[in-house]
Amino acid sequence: MIMHGIAESGLTLDKGLQALLDAVRQDPTGPLSVGIAGPGGHGKTALLAELARVHQRAGITVRTAAPEPDEPLDPDVLVLVDDAHLLDDARIGVLLRMVATRRHRLVVAHRPWPRSAALSELVDTLRRDGQAVLLTPFTREQTAAYLAATPELGRHQDLVDFIHAQTAGVPRDVERLTRGLAGAETRTGPVVNPPRSVVGEFGPDLDVQPAAVRRLLLAVAAGGPLPVSMLGALLSREPAAVDELIATTRAAGLIGADGRLAPIVRRAVTTLGAATERTAVWRRLTELQLARGGAVLPLVRSLLAVGALGDCPASTLAAAAGEALADEPAFAAELFAAATAAGRPASAQQAHAAALAGNLDDALRLADRLLATAAPTDRSEAAVVAATALAHRGHVGRSVELYRWSGTASAAAFAIVGQLATGDLSTTAEPPTGDPTGEPPTLHASAARLMANGVRESVSGPPTAALSALVQAAALLEPDGRAALLPDSPAALAALTAVHCGELEIAERVLHRALGAGVGGPLMARRHRLLQAWILMVRGETHAATDRLAAVTLDGRQLESRDLLFAAAIRMGIGRRNSDLGALKRGWGQALEAVVRHPVDLFTLLPLGELAIAGARLGDLARLEPYLRQGRALLGRLGNPPLWSVPLHWSGLHAAILTGEPALADEHVAALLAVAGHSRYAAVVAAAGESWVEVLRGVVDPARVEAAARGLHDTGLCWDGARLAGQAAIRTPDRRAMTTLLECARALQGRPPGGPGRQTPTTAESTARATGPTQQGLSDREYEVAELVLAGLTYREIGDRLFISAKTVEHHVARMRNRLNCANRTELLALLRTLVADRANDTAGQPWPQRVTQ
Repeated sequence: MIMHGIAESGLTLDKGLQALLDAVRQDPTGPLSVGIAGPGGHGKTALLAELARVHQRAGITVRTAAPEPDEPLDPDVLVLVDDAHLLDDARIGVLLRMVATRRHRLVVAHRPWPRSAALSELVDTLRRDGQAVLLTPFTREQTAAYLAATPELGRHQDLVDFIHAQTAGVPRDVERLTRGLAGAETRTGPVVNPPRSVVGEFGPDLDVQPAAVRRLLLAVAAGGPLPVSMLGALLSREPAAVDELIATTRAAGLIGADGRLAPIVRRAVTTLGAATERTAVWRRLTELQLARGGAVLPLVRSLLAVGALGDCPASTLAAAAGEALADEPAFAAELFAAATAAGRPASAQQAHAAALAGNLDDALRLADRLLATAAPTDRSEAAVVAATALAHRGHVGRSVELYRWSGTASAAAFAIVGQLATGDLSTTAEPPTGDPTGEPPTLHASAARLMANGVRESVSGPPTAALSALVQAAALLEPDGRAALLPDSPAALAALTAVHCGELEIAERVLHRALGAGVGGPLMARRHRLLQAWILMVRGETHAATDRLAAVTLDGRQLESRDLLFAAAIRMGIGRRNSDLGALKRGWGQALEAVVRHPVDLFTLLPLGELAIAGARLGDLARLEPYLRQGRALLGRLGNPPLWSVPLHWSGLHAAILTGEPALADEHVAALLAVAGHSRYAAVVAAAGESWVEVLRGVVDPARVEAAARGLHDTGLCWDGARLAGQAAIRTPDRRAMTTLLECARALQGRPPGGPGRQTPTTAESTARATGPTQQGLSDREYEVAELVLAGLTYREIGDRLFISAKTVEHHVARMRNRLNCANRTELLALLRTLVADRANDTAGQPWPQRVTQ
């Protein structure tokens, strides 16, 4: 249907209708036999009125009623008949004879239903001997044309989509909504809902409908698929009668050709009808849907939308909650609560939903109550819920106890994971392959078993076996793990293991898949995103890590203790890598609180090590020492497994360097060398640790340092690799070695030597670029120093970022002051701000290289 124009009356016409009116205007006395078909509200009456207006202007008499059977007919009179579907057979017979004689001028409008045999014959005759017109809903273009013709709204083109979507293009409804919006006060924002006055205009249309039609409309308004058999039971009618009822309702223009209600009609149906009738229909509909095993969630949503949820049976609410559990656990928990309010006893499923949504307070309250009062089946499930919540809050010992008590095979596997996390090797044999309680070998149970095996291998076996088992466990949950309640996800443990192995790409992929599949619901989503932020931080991508960390708390929920510990460590790690001493000081108190709140376990040694370095940087490591001792004791109970102990020794080495304890640093290096044969990652870290200590003692072997630095980079420790090369560069007396190591450091931190798109410079070129003045009077290196001085960094912090000594930074500042002829530091800073701003404008759009620091 192509929009062509608008008649003088405001009637929006398509190309065919416009051609009809143009032909009538050109020859008002010519032959005219037209049948107009369309549902109610599609413009039949408006079109007849336009035809009458055209003929009356031409002086032709217009009759707007069907002739009586014995009434004489004047060929010069135009007969316009509306609602022909309501005529009896005798009057339809008169119209049929008028068409057959070909002497009379006749236009007949009718709805598609009901259609008697006589009306069908008349329609066929008009189609054969005259012209048939079918009125359909407006296209979006026609809606836009109608709106443009309304002076008050013509300038608001953003309303077109709203009006068209609300009305589904039904001309009557487009006219109503357009008129209502034009009469409303000037709007201050986008229109969200139709005005109440417009919705009220549908009242008469609904009031004239039979009770069965109103009940049908309420059923359709509830949403969801409605088979004829189900509608028959709802309306107490046979299938054929249901089909007739649907056809009648569609002919009235209340239901679209697709069997759906336009949003504005749905709003009218649900708000204007009697509340008792609406509640009765929807309640019966949910009962029928539940009995046939169909989805009841769409129907329950409709009840909720109009505030009638309290009238829904408890069994229906519980069924809808079960359907919502995987995708909307918080909504499922609300529905379970509504079912409890309706008389259904509280269930472990309700606690499960609350825990899955991340509401651990409600989950623990419900689970604890059920453990004391519920039936054995619910008690077992409640124990799993409580155990999971406690695991997330760091109470691993109590969690293990509850998992064992619950008695299922998957719970036994989770208990093993918890025992190993606390350093308990006493009863961590392989979980049984069968379940004496009758739990089926589901994907969830199989994943739990693999997860336990993977953690056990991480402690006593090769890292490849541990990583393989955990990745497989994560893959098992991806197809259907959204509703899986987990103390920790296999994806998270696989990522942790991969980080400890230096396999960051594997860690990223497994986390990405877990987030995409929604494994563990909202409860685990934060854990997965925090680990993604950790990987970005380790690589030195501090801006991306900051963004990812900020995204974790967008929903406003407080972090649980384990997540809080990781978030604090990431925040401090970012501050350390940015040499942001202020951020470290501001975050230290929160970091200490996070450590206190979550007991030390195997899976939190990584953030504990990062915080140890931050504590050493702040001169406050002593406050963390009790927790570090607990971590070392835990590893000792497990036999000091290399996979978990290597990162802690690596962190301990850097903390010892910062606190100036060479003997302690040597101990950590010795521990790393002792397990260097365990894995490639252990060997790389051991070599880097040994090289680092030598560098700090003034022994710089450029080839060895570069190999160690590149090894760290290749295992994902990009920032550490660049830092090692930079430390060696500023400590070697060999100028050529310094240049080589400096270029290596810059390359390893993601900044290719010489800048983007340029070839690697020679040593002479590099030196000239670093020292030669630019047109503005400062060298490139001096501009770098100036920016960092303006940012408030100390000379030491600037030196750390640029791989130079604090004394060299001081010399740069002195040269800038002399070159710019500044009397004092204040004058220097003011001038530097101007120069840096001008340079930034000149180089807008060019990437600024990332810098690295301890």
